[in-house]
Amino acid sequence: MEQPVHPAMKRIVILLSLAVLPAAAQEYKIAVVSMLHAHVSGHLGEMLQNRNARFVGVAENHPQLVARAKRLGVPDNLIFSDWRQMIDQTKPDVVWAFTPSNEHVDVVRYCAPRGIHVMMEKPLAATYRQALEMQALANKYHTLVMTNYGSTWQASNYAVKAAVDAGEIGPVWRLHGIMGHGGPGDPKTSLFVAWLADPVQNGGGALIDFGCYLVNWSLWLKGMPENVYASANHLKPEMYPKVDDNATIVLNYKDGVAILEASWDLPPAERLGNEVYGMKGSIVGGTIQKGVRRAGARRQTSGEPLPVTPLPPERADPVAYIVDRIRHKQPLDGPSALDLNVQVQEVLEAAKISIRTGKAVPLPLK
Repeated sequence: MEQPVHPAMKRIVILLSLAVLPAAAQEYKIAVVSMLHAHVSGHLGEMLQNRNARFVGVAENHPQLVARAKRLGVPDNLIFSDWRQMIDQTKPDVVWAFTPSNEHVDVVRYCAPRGIHVMMEKPLAATYRQALEMQALANKYHTLVMTNYGSTWQASNYAVKAAVDAGEIGPVWRLHGIMGHGGPGDPKTSLFVAWLADPVQNGGGALIDFGCYLVNWSLWLKGMPENVYASANHLKPEMYPKVDDNATIVLNYKDGVAILEASWDLPPAERLGNEVYGMKGSIVGGTIQKGVRRAGARRQTSGEPLPVTPLPPERADPVAYIVDRIRHKQPLDGPSALDLNVQVQEVLEAAKISIRTGKAVPLPLK
């Protein structure tokens, strides 16, 4: 006959089981809403290890996506069919939304009044109006609303920012960035691409998909421009009939310009990365070049490698970062800052207006 377990022994067993978890995992819980965004596959395994927060569930009801969650290691008891019920039952501290961009606002509407912090894959929203609503909710309920860009966790970006802020290349007058690939795939055969190539769910095509990275980078380095001019192409209308697959965004400043190219049409090619030009030097391809080129000189003198310092653990991973911000009651900063990402949406909205009208659009938007 099984002997009854003394309550004190139960408490010891529970405490011992908690002790095997990292401190952050004991303190905070994280849940995932939707498996629809392809980026979830790159993050779910890490979350399942409970390194920075304890994983308490994923909400998904599409059979194909439920199967993907299981293949990635999510046990059946942590898969929920309704994300609102999952949140009510598991009471997470953080929710990471891998939904289409236009549904980010729905998650914030539900979570913010409950004091739950929200992360979402870039961009913040599908429209500027949605971004403003999320900003208002975050401010009202004192919650964090964080946009995750893969580039945020790259130490080289902070090295460029530090060099610019220190004035090592003088006042920055020109930014140039090109970002993209040959296309995300076929909307007819991929659940992910189907919403990515939808003007309502994603807010646009390549303009939004890769333009948000470039605009975020530009505003972080140089702030808001005076006006925005943009153009877009439909080079693959048979593949992406509803949205652009190539876009160019020009941010005009009083003292400079940012030329940003976002594309789903890029062939394989060697690219040096984003370019930053100041009045006294440049940063291109991880190299910092100081000094002004002499008139008539045919060759540019070689530069020096930009010194890059590894990021501390709390700034090298999205979950570690938001947990650190919550623990220390600090606002989001850098490329993750909510106000910055609302500005990103404002610039992208201006770009869409410019594409529609063929005119430069002044900021701020009315």
